[in-house]
Amino acid sequence: MTGRLMLLDTASLYFRAYFGVPDSVRAPDGTPVNAVRGLLDFIDRLVKDHRPTHLVACMDADWRPKWRVELIPTYKAHRVAEEHTGAPDAEEVPDTLAPQVPVIESVLDAIGIARVGVADYEADDVIGTFTARAAGPVDIVTGDRDLYQLVDDGRGVRVLYPLKGVGTLQVTDEAVLREKYGVDGRGYADLALLRGDPSDGLPGVPGIGEKTAAKLLAEFGDLAGIMAAVDDPKAKLTPSQRKRLTEARPYVAVAPEVVRVAGDVPLPDVDTALPGAPRDPAGLDELAARWGLGSSLQRLLTTLSV
Repeated sequence: MTGRLMLLDTASLYFRAYFGVPDSVRAPDGTPVNAVRGLLDFIDRLVKDHRPTHLVACMDADWRPKWRVELIPTYKAHRVAEEHTGAPDAEEVPDTLAPQVPVIESVLDAIGIARVGVADYEADDVIGTFTARAAGPVDIVTGDRDLYQLVDDGRGVRVLYPLKGVGTLQVTDEAVLREKYGVDGRGYADLALLRGDPSDGLPGVPGIGEKTAAKLLAEFGDLAGIMAAVDDPKAKLTPSQRKRLTEARPYVAVAPEVVRVAGDVPLPDVDTALPGAPRDPAGLDELAARWGLGSSLQRLLTTLSV
């Protein structure tokens, strides 16, 4: 793959569309389609503004993989609506958003935008693997700061983080990360692990906040260096930091595998090239009429045809 690859954290974007577009945007039968039309508008703006040559809508085939939960049982536990045996747990999703997700999937497929989810993995892991395999520059579009760990100026990998819709994006490169967090992309995963993240059920190390984590990483290089310092009586750690990190050893031992995005997901063989025309014109026409996709779809198709 050559050219510029754009990877969408699709759920992150359709959640933002759902909450950003009024639910008065409805299909002819009155069904809300605000997330569907909002996402199409997002993709249209992203393609216009950033001109990727390849685009993948990355999906959560499993938003809470068992292998992560086995390591840290609290991982995303507060977002579970219903536990399932032998299948992904059901996530809490607004009642009027859940029915829109299959519509989004069908519309993307009919347009011909590559859509990839892999069993037992989150969209973040799919994004991480596409990024690892990319030969050219990569734009990752997400409202999830976890993916900052993939930022790499040397490889041209940046995160486009929506501040307001997708019209106002924070183009996140290593300079932005250093200014905001005091780390580069590689160090962000260690920062997040130490700081914790209540939205993902990651406890972090008690008493080690973001600023302290950044100072420790600056002093000792990485998580391994910090934990080595705990065992070194000459290392510049305060007594409370040494105590807290010592007590957090069981968490620190397993958290890296949970926090770090996978880069070796078995991806399917898909055509990621940005489509110039719909893959299934007849099917797309039916979807457009059924769901009242109107100008949102037409604008995107026009942009793709240029």
